[in-house]
Amino acid sequence: MDQPNDIAFTPSVKAQQDRLGSRESYARWEESRGFQQEITDELALFVSERDSIYLGTASAEGQPYIQHRGGPKGFVKVIDTRTLAFADFGGNRQYISIGNLSENPRAYMFLMDYENAVRIKLWGTAEFVENEPALLESLVDPEYKAKPERALRFRVEAWDKNCRQHIPQLVPAHHAERARELAERVAELERELEKLRAG
Repeated sequence: MDQPNDIAFTPSVKAQQDRLGSRESYARWEESRGFQQEITDELALFVSERDSIYLGTASAEGQPYIQHRGGPKGFVKVIDTRTLAFADFGGNRQYISIGNLSENPRAYMFLMDYENAVRIKLWGTAEFVENEPALLESLVDPEYKAKPERALRFRVEAWDKNCRQHIPQLVPAHHAERARELAERVAELERELEKLRAG
């Protein structure tokens, strides 16, 4: 099995790092820390806060595909120190990810926290699971109304937290609405204060 660093930093990637001048610093980084395989407490907490992820797969010929997956906050669950899983809800029924994983188990997950400008990338293998009702039941939030059709199980082979550069800071809609409400209340209180001062 590949070492975690070798999964992302293939010989061709290292050749380009050499050519473009970053190989030396990344070689030091690999020696000191490098990509991780185990799901740490930090990663588990980050995963538990997500309500949206991106899943990358590829066909046997290598044709890439990326798909958004969403659900209630914490819909992706930590199963063990190397495994994540989530319920797969009904969608547009194209089944591209299912088809890709049926012939090529290599997969990639990209997790974004736009509010705090943090992104985590995970390489691994994945499978859609249709015959494990206990697993699916453990992944479903009864408050969430979408119908689960199957589970996706993702085996982590390497992961890393990316740099914050160029991440736009976006605020969830419910936070923006609350900010508007607070701004209106502040304006109202300021008007009342002005009346009291004048009165």
